Amino acid sequence: QLVCEDVNVDRFYPVLYPKASRLILAFDEHVLSNHFKFGVIYQKLGQTSEEELFGTTEESPAFAEFLDVLGQRVQLRDFKGFRGGLDVTHGQTGSESVYCHFRDKEIMFHVSTKLPYTEGDAQQLQRKRHIGNDIVAVVFQDENTPFVPDMIASNFLHAFVVVQLEPGGPQGPLYKVSVTARDDVPFFGPPLPDPAIFRKGPEFQEFLLTKLINAEYACYKAEKFAKLEERTRAALLETLHEELQGRSQAMVGL
Repeated sequence: QLVCEDVNVDRFYPVLYPKASRLILAFDEHVLSNHFKFGVIYQKLGQTSEEELFGTTEESPAFAEFLDVLGQRVQLRDFKGFRGGLDVTHGQTGSESVYCHFRDKEIMFHVSTKLPYTEGDAQQLQRKRHIGNDIVAVVFQDENTPFVPDMIASNFLHAFVVVQLEPGGPQGPLYKVSVTARDDVPFFGPPLPDPAIFRKGPEFQEFLLTKLINAEYACYKAEKFAKLEERTRAALLETLHEELQGRSQAMVGL
């Protein structure tokens, strides 16, 4: 009541379970994750529709080089790390993907060109099933082509980091970065420099991966995800209360 006068303490009871702090900590940290999955979409010059984006099968040398910035190529069969929903047993989601271990976090990328291509399927549902259920995606462009988030119909995708190749000369490629997100997604750092152009290297990887992770955290505050989180947290709190009450009563033989 010193903190909030409106709190009714009549129904409070002492928690006697010795490991209560661990349970409370686990409840408090349930929103923190060390596992992330992000979409990666290759947009060729002139592509302006979802069908074109998901219908691309080949990778340009520039796109292949950019994937090296994101992480390392891994064979999916028998892969032991975080798989991000990809099939590591039967090869039904392709043979390889891009994965990164970054600051004690595991990141699996859903790369549009590496997910299975289905002949005769204009929508490429195999690809969209994964990328369309991600919350954040990277869009890589070889050349300047407008990208509009509405190109991709998805209830989940809320933020895009657009990376465009720039002429870099003998020192290696340059990348121009821009960010777009739904209106109810709050700002997330690190802020883009001016100009937002990076040379390929560890600093760019650090910036890009940090931006993607922070983008996902920010998206959770958007209305759609905030409501889901509120319901989840309420259910977990109810479970925590019941467990602490039961354990405390057991300690005193009730």
